[in-house]
Amino acid sequence: MAADFDQLTPRHFLPDLEEALSVEMTGFASALSSYVNRVYEMETVSGDRVIVKFYRPGRWSEDAILDEHDFLWDCDAEDIPVAAPYELSHGSTLGFSQGIPFAVFPKLHGRQAEFEGLESFRRAGILLGHIHACGARRRAEYRMEMTPESFAFRAMERLFESGAVSVNQEEALKCVCEDLLALAGKVFEEGFDFLRIHGDFHRGNILLNTQNELSVMDFDDMVNGPAVQDFWLLLPGYADECAGELEALLEGYEMFRSFDRREIRLIEPLRAMRMMHFLSWCAVQKEDRRFREWNPDWGTEGFWRKEVQSLSAQLARMKKVLRF
Repeated sequence: MAADFDQLTPRHFLPDLEEALSVEMTGFASALSSYVNRVYEMETVSGDRVIVKFYRPGRWSEDAILDEHDFLWDCDAEDIPVAAPYELSHGSTLGFSQGIPFAVFPKLHGRQAEFEGLESFRRAGILLGHIHACGARRRAEYRMEMTPESFAFRAMERLFESGAVSVNQEEALKCVCEDLLALAGKVFEEGFDFLRIHGDFHRGNILLNTQNELSVMDFDDMVNGPAVQDFWLLLPGYADECAGELEALLEGYEMFRSFDRREIRLIEPLRAMRMMHFLSWCAVQKEDRRFREWNPDWGTEGFWRKEVQSLSAQLARMKKVLRF
């Protein structure tokens, strides 16, 4: 039987971790902020710091988690600065403690990268281009395709089936989501290449070390999707308001691989899809203790009213930008 993920602590998993690493650990354990998983910084008796990530049960299959690990190892083999998981004592990168899957990573040192000036965007583009050149070499067999149907439509089905939506806002939410998905579908029908992408390539996942080098962490949301998904989260605003930053990203990116400029049209549909997917995932973990502590107003009447307003505003923006 799997342990209670909500109550997971080093006291529960330390013996399994030590066996998996074949090393003893000190008493140091620091819980790191993670919205979905349980992540701890730990220390071996030799003084090495490692990051232990426990995957939320039911989110990814074992094969899908190994897709993440394979992508990281592929990047590591190309000298891309990522934290590839350790091979554990039993020969896999994936371990289990009381039924909960986990992996162990080296700690990446550095501080969150600051994006001040176009050169910082060009440097991020170089890093992203290198990652995507590696990602394009093969498909992640067990990860989802980032299409409106698989990434957002199915997510919204799960949301409405969960019973989390306010009865008074349910019809309005359904209508705006249907309109968003229909519009997004029209754009995706124009045809775009998919590859293995990071999926959550925002500034908080990019570190700058003491040697002034960039590294990237947290590939947990990797999917097969359009390259531009890893662009728009870095921008300080909407793409049509950030032409200089977007061009700087592309200048660095195209040092490693070409970019289909038509994909810029996907940015607003992808933003809408992310909004819907995020709502659905929150509904899945709405009873989680940490989630309730961090989001006390989630699921209230006022919350759902604001979500309908936000999605309606996104629909209006998509119609304006896409000229539909």
